[in-house]
Parts: sequence; structure tokens; C-alpha cells
Amino acid sequence: MTTETVSVGIVGLGGIAGHHAERLADRNADLVGGVDIDAGARREFSEEWSVPTHDDLAAIIDDIDALLVTTPNRYHERYATTALDAGVDVLVEKPLAHSLDSAERIAAAAADSAGFCMVGFNYRFAAPVDVLTAYRDEGRFGEISHIEANYVRRRGIPGRGSWFTDRETAGGGALIDIGVHAIDLALCVLDFPDVVEVSATTRAEFGTREEYSYMHMWGDDEGPEAFDVEDSASAFLRTTDGATISLEVAWATNRPRTDEYVIRGSDAGAVYDRKSEELTLYETHTTGGQHFTETAVETPDRNSHAAELDYFLDHVADDSDPDRNTVEQGLAVQRVIDAVYRSADRGRAVELSESDE
Repeated sequence: MTTETVSVGIVGLGGIAGHHAERLADRNADLVGGVDIDAGARREFSEEWSVPTHDDLAAIIDDIDALLVTTPNRYHERYATTALDAGVDVLVEKPLAHSLDSAERIAAAAADSAGFCMVGFNYRFAAPVDVLTAYRDEGRFGEISHIEANYVRRRGIPGRGSWFTDRETAGGGALIDIGVHAIDLALCVLDFPDVVEVSATTRAEFGTREEYSYMHMWGDDEGPEAFDVEDSASAFLRTTDGATISLEVAWATNRPRTDEYVIRGSDAGAVYDRKSEELTLYETHTTGGQHFTETAVETPDRNSHAAELDYFLDHVADDSDPDRNTVEQGLAVQRVIDAVYRSADRGRAVELSESDE
């Protein structure tokens, strides 16, 4: 962790902002203030964290080294580009934006800025992911040919009527909310090859029902009239080097939940259960005769959100550009999301180089 004190602001004062504020209190960071257009959110945040809050980023932009953007997706661009134009470093929660056009404008602002932009894919900072990428780099898997990437809930639709279920604000549903993590993690393990083709289907099978059965729901339920996004998506991705990714994403399904990643390589494979943090390595050997091994890999406990924030603050303090969770990688993920939606709309596979016309 950095020994330099970093001045930080937060824009978007909902629940995620509170998690960030709690972690900042344990680090060499000075939370200068918060920004939100909602007076109630400003009041609650100020009372809990004893910092001034404002309705305009201009009130703190000259006093901060870094900005955490935790607004709904549609507003990422407004605040990220304003901060980058001022030379402030930015950590924007996933996804980079609600649309590809908006994500491209953030990336362009970052390219012209003295500051940098990171995207909040915290799963990358889990200890088992470090092991997976290290094994990849040392060639232990051989050539990785395919990854099964899953993020499936049995019942987990956010409150119907929240911004998560509004296409105009969120940019989509389950895919852009939780599927974005699965796409990013799969591309990370493959070392971010270019994705050239996507074939996908999206579905709205549960959120559109008058009677939606669930045990828990984040937020109030305003019914199907407040739901205009997908609740699941299936996709197949092909990369320029021949590797493939199969993607299963759902807020709601009639099947067991899974948050599992299966890596298939020519020399070894692995299964990573992100929820349990269990990592298992599968290998074959000839020493002493042909045999197979299934090895549980133990890693230390690590809070991936805290590790991500430490990494961000270190680079802010050092005035150095990060090489993890970069804006370019966030843009690559956004291009895949856009292609999934285009493929689903057209009912056929699409190339990422295709236009929307």
C-alpha cells in the first residue's frame, strides 16, 4: 500500500460509495467529499462519513487527486471525462459505460489526459486469478483453447424499477450487470486476445412476469412494467488466435447457481469457482507411468475490492499508469457486450468489425 496520502472524491453516493468510503478510511487516503444529484443521498452520506457533499463535481474537482465513479452506468461518461479533462485519475465501476459509443468517448478522454482511467473489475484481484495468470505465463496450460465462463443466479433480479432494470440508464440487464465480470475474467485469463466474432441470444423470461417467484430482491419490486432488459444471455465468442469462450449469464433461471470458470489447455486445465474461491488444476503425467492429477490449489484469503483499491491508490500516488483493469481492456469488454446485443437483435453471428447499419 502507498505511503503517500491521496485526496479522493466519490460521485454517486449509493451503497457502493459507502463500501469505498469504508475502505478509504483504512488507507492513506483523504476523502475530500462526495457528489450526487439526490439531496437525500448527499445528506445520508455526509452524516455517515462526516464529509461535505455537493450536487456538482466542480465543487471538489480542484481538490482531488482521484475520483471514484459509482453512478448508474449512463452517467459514467459525464463524470469520468470531466475528471480526466482536469488531469484527475479515475476508477469507474464496471462496466466502463452504458453503451459502446460512450465507452469510446471515455477511452478517448483518457488517452488525452494527464490522468488515467481504471475500470472496476475487482474479480481480477482475487488470489486464485493471480495463480491462473501466472500458470498461463509460465506455459503450464500449454495453449488455452477454450474457457467456459458462467455467472448464473437461480433468482437474483435486482428490484424491478431500479436503474438496473431500465435499459436507457443501465444499457442492458444481466449481461451488462454481471455478465461483464464473466467476459472480463475470461479475456483476462486468455491475456486479452481480440474477439472477432460473437453469436448470442438474450432472453427476458422471468422479469417480464406478473408473478415472479423469489426469496430475496435488492430494492422494491414495481412489477414487469418496470423491466425492459434481458434477464439471461448465452453467447459464443471466437478470438483472432482461435481460442473460444462460451458464456452463460443469468439473473434468474430454473437451475443451480454457478459462478464457475473452466479453462481448457493443451497441457493442463483448471476449474475456478469464483464464489467459493476454490481452484482445481487438472494435469496428465508420464513420469512413473501415465497418470492424471487433480490438485486443489490453496491461496490466501484476499478481499478483491480492497486489493483493487490499493492498486489504484498506489498508481495515483506514484503518478504511474496501471497495467491491470485498464481503460483499453474495459473498452474491449464493452465491444463484446455490444456485439452480444447486436447478435441477439439480428438473430445471427456478428463480427466485431461490423457496423450497426
